Amino acid sequence: MEIEIKTKKSDGVERLLEVSVPAETVKEAEERTARRYATSVRLPGFRPGKAPTALVRKRFKDAIRQQTLESLLQDAYQEVVQREHLKVASTPHLHDVRFDEGKPLVFELHVEVRPEITLGRTQGFRVNRAPAPVTDDGVREQLDQLRDQRANWAPLGERPVPGDMVTVLLSTADESGELPEGKEYRIVLGSGQAIAGIEELIMRLTPGETAQDNVRWPDDFPDESQRGKTKPVRVTLQDVKRKSLPDLDDTFAHEVGDFESLDALTAAVRRDLVSHAEREADAGVRQQIIDQIVQANAFDVPPSWVNQLIDGYMKAYQIPDEERERFSAEFRPVADRQVRRDLIIDTIAEKEKLKATTADVDERVAEVALKRNADPGQVYASLQKAGRLTEIERAITEEKVFKWLLERNTVE
Repeated sequence: MEIEIKTKKSDGVERLLEVSVPAETVKEAEERTARRYATSVRLPGFRPGKAPTALVRKRFKDAIRQQTLESLLQDAYQEVVQREHLKVASTPHLHDVRFDEGKPLVFELHVEVRPEITLGRTQGFRVNRAPAPVTDDGVREQLDQLRDQRANWAPLGERPVPGDMVTVLLSTADESGELPEGKEYRIVLGSGQAIAGIEELIMRLTPGETAQDNVRWPDDFPDESQRGKTKPVRVTLQDVKRKSLPDLDDTFAHEVGDFESLDALTAAVRRDLVSHAEREADAGVRQQIIDQIVQANAFDVPPSWVNQLIDGYMKAYQIPDEERERFSAEFRPVADRQVRRDLIIDTIAEKEKLKATTADVDERVAEVALKRNADPGQVYASLQKAGRLTEIERAITEEKVFKWLLERNTVE
């Protein structure tokens, strides 16, 4: 396809190109589109596909122009990608499209490209491995969490205190000062689920009572528009429940996991904490190596990749759209770090031929099947259906890359 390409911006992974399709090429494309229309459209007085092309062009002018434009833009984009050798990283954007009768088609193409990464240095770094110590207090905290998971909530007929679970009908005045019908909420007092003023109002009540008062929203409230505001609030306390923890004894140990005694449960918890600390230490070593490689090898990353990761975080944490700006600012460094980590792993895996093979994946699936005491074929089919095979392949590749890196760097 005959087109003219003018580079208006080439900065890092960003490209801004002005593309021009000659008027003659536009005219030929429009004639082809009109002929296709003529073979398929129906017009009164003509058999299907027998209407004169000139009449079809007049009757369906706008549709033909639109289809021609879409076809030319797609063809021109493919030509740009091929001619400029672009490794496109994200969906391109078209700007300032000019498609005037009898003139060239002109538009601007804004696109991000995959970064060209040359890792000049990947070895000779020194990192520290320091597993967090497992203390008696840490073990006790874990045991307390197990007790908390098996707590009973007993109903009460008295005023609640911090730590109690309450069910309330809560109504907050709107901008006009009117109190709408209350909505039901379940709140554990003192856990930060409600602002302090509302909790204080709740703790003045016994089940079945209703109270109304003015409540001031705190100065650090997440919604900036509500900070420092004082609004009428009405609360009806429906019920109160107080948590009762099971005794930490041999009976509890048996119920948790069929342990013979509390000592056996405590030993198992300690082993789990030690194992977790070892995994965290290993992860810390890997991240230190990646961070040092990033510092030693500068490269740009496509902003769209970082944004996609932020979108994933927002969905995982169920962040509302109105919190996007704040959340994005907070998590952008985390997302940028993850993108760079993935790019480094991919680059090393490609260069050193460390990508997971089909045999590697089959072997890992067989290990999973052995642990489950299941048929490897069935496990493979199940993982494939769940879309987990790519995840396994990625994990194996990362293991190979970090093994390669650890052999070439010093861990103290």
